[in-house]
Amino acid sequence: MNDGDRVQVERNGQSHEGVVLPSSTQDTLVVKLDSGYNVGIDRETASVEVLRSNVHNIESAQGQEGQSRVEFDETLPTVSLISTGGTIASTVDYRTGAVTAQFDAEDVLRAVPDLAGLANYRGRVVANILSENMTPAVWQELAQAVHEEIEAGADGVVVMHGTDTMQFTASALAFMLDTPVPVVFTGSQRSADRPSSDNVMNAVCAVEAATGDCAEVLVCMHTEGSDSRCALHRGTRVRKNHTSRRDAFETVGAAPLGAVDFEERSVEFRRGYRERGATDLDIAPDLETEVSLVKFTPGAGTEQLEAVADSAGIVLEGTGLGHVNTAWIPEIEALTASGTPVVMTSQCIEGRVCDRVYDTGRDLLDAGVIEGEDMLPGTATVKLMWVLANTESGSVAERMQTPLAGEIQDRSVPWT
Repeated sequence: MNDGDRVQVERNGQSHEGVVLPSSTQDTLVVKLDSGYNVGIDRETASVEVLRSNVHNIESAQGQEGQSRVEFDETLPTVSLISTGGTIASTVDYRTGAVTAQFDAEDVLRAVPDLAGLANYRGRVVANILSENMTPAVWQELAQAVHEEIEAGADGVVVMHGTDTMQFTASALAFMLDTPVPVVFTGSQRSADRPSSDNVMNAVCAVEAATGDCAEVLVCMHTEGSDSRCALHRGTRVRKNHTSRRDAFETVGAAPLGAVDFEERSVEFRRGYRERGATDLDIAPDLETEVSLVKFTPGAGTEQLEAVADSAGIVLEGTGLGHVNTAWIPEIEALTASGTPVVMTSQCIEGRVCDRVYDTGRDLLDAGVIEGEDMLPGTATVKLMWVLANTESGSVAERMQTPLAGEIQDRSVPWT
């Protein structure tokens, strides 16, 4: 009997059917029931029948360090599962009671047996961290790993990532990679030990998207509270808008690119996208990490700008159409005159920056501010990191205002 096997357990006249989960001790059998709840059963007092073995789907072959493979079925596409940690790849630390990231990619296959039969899987661990510990250096390692997996023949890539900073990493890969196949980020708002966990549906839908036709960096997460559909968001336009809801992620300023129906296992798109094979594989992983994001608040003094004056670039999160206190304008002009690009974005969730409407905005333009169009502030920060490292001097403003990975939309209009 192995983790991921479907079993029927008889004990004291009671019968339980479900999937075997990893256990912290050899004495206890942990089974996830179809209801979503977990039960722990003393192995010595239980009779166990294996209804469906998962061994052939998860047995690994020896590969290079940090990688694993499962049995190959030539009739199925090949999907690379890359783990960075996070709740989707987490379990309970029974010593502290806390949820910690400690699963590798094969453990995810064991914990989500529904993935069996959808694809051939290659597993790779790039990091084993919670997403608050994500860094640009890990983004670069991840981009290189994704590039290598595609180069080795993967038909799609699923990146398992913590939800708190997933939008930043997805944006980074969207700029660093030209990909001919789908690269799909997914995560879990609630860990696998909870009955309401969203890990199974998100993982299954992400694999379905990874074998589909949209060759972009996507984020695949619940589109509503129930286990029915996952939305497919463009990696540079998505934002986590709720701390704990399963449908926490939303595309800002437009509808999601598409959705995956969990029951039907079908993928559909409602907007244009880059098709599979439309671009050649390429990577440009360099980043200028000394970029600062500064949020303006009423009454904030210019010392905030002075504190980041040594930055290679600055993104401002201004009010409304892209404004800050007029006392900031001389400081901004001094920064741009010294060669530091300053990009203006808005604190508003919807709409785009326009500094031509009011006097303050026109003064900011005269001071050398680069309008960030309708880019999300976090996406603009990541893009500036990439542009500064991959652009010759003098063309930073032009590249920041040119859509490179869907981060800037042609128009900002209401949608339903």
